[in-house]
Amino acid sequence: MRIVISEFMDEAAVAMLASRFDVCYDQTLVDRQAPFNDALASADALIVRNRTQVGGALLDAAPQLAVVGRLGVGLDNIDRAACEARNIAVIPATGANAQAVAEYVIATAMILLRGAYASTQTVANGDWPRAALSNGRELAGKTLGIVGFGSIGRLTGRMARALGMRVIGYDANLPASAPPWADEATRARTFDEVLAEADVVSLHVPLTHETRNLIGAVNIAKMKHDAILINTARGGVVDETAVAAALRAGKLGGAALDVFADEPLRAGSALAECPRLLLTPHIAGVTRESNVRVSMMIAEKVAAALTARA
Repeated sequence: MRIVISEFMDEAAVAMLASRFDVCYDQTLVDRQAPFNDALASADALIVRNRTQVGGALLDAAPQLAVVGRLGVGLDNIDRAACEARNIAVIPATGANAQAVAEYVIATAMILLRGAYASTQTVANGDWPRAALSNGRELAGKTLGIVGFGSIGRLTGRMARALGMRVIGYDANLPASAPPWADEATRARTFDEVLAEADVVSLHVPLTHETRNLIGAVNIAKMKHDAILINTARGGVVDETAVAAALRAGKLGGAALDVFADEPLRAGSALAECPRLLLTPHIAGVTRESNVRVSMMIAEKVAAALTARA
């Protein structure tokens, strides 16, 4: 049976698959349509990250495809309805990158609250902005508001509590009476209450019709003027223009955005040269360690799915 891998995957996981299956591993395939289609013609399984768009023409080019493994948890690049119609199993790496994302949230919250860590060159040049940078805030005692209380949101909350934060949360699919809230010592709130109470708001929701532009001008106005917004979920969940306007107007204390409506982020976007803003290229869940975990999890699950269908 043949497995095509179109984006980067840890070599040990690739080797494990290659010991059992015919593997075509070429992380440039996502950018080379003709050879990608050639490889897909005989593919029983496909393993992707977030750039490969699994639907339409790709599925047409893969007539015997049975399994799609996703090296991550977001599935908005995969047409799940089309896969279901063809009985193609879609397998995300649920939980494997939770540690990396949770650490990213805590780290960026600390950086933005303190507001002092962009001073290296200034200090090295002999300037001494001590007074200007002495008004930073501590993480302990602040309230973290988690929007989306799945595995990543829960782990983020645990880390935050260990550092002295109070944790509240909202999840449209998790009633306030559901056990995870009590299990995680987290107070369930309405969405508006989370926005109003939190010093740091961290987003952990999928991109759906309901969550698109969830954080726009109207909901930013419900947040504290010095609150921190962190988005490691999906870019379309946040209205980037509204965030930029709020930062420039002093109506938001800071933001860390790892994901964007269009990736790569276009040069000259509304986010260019915004104050109190951290931008990273969709890497919150990607570390050396998480890549090993994610890759091996997907390798094992794809192998099991193919074996079961043999």
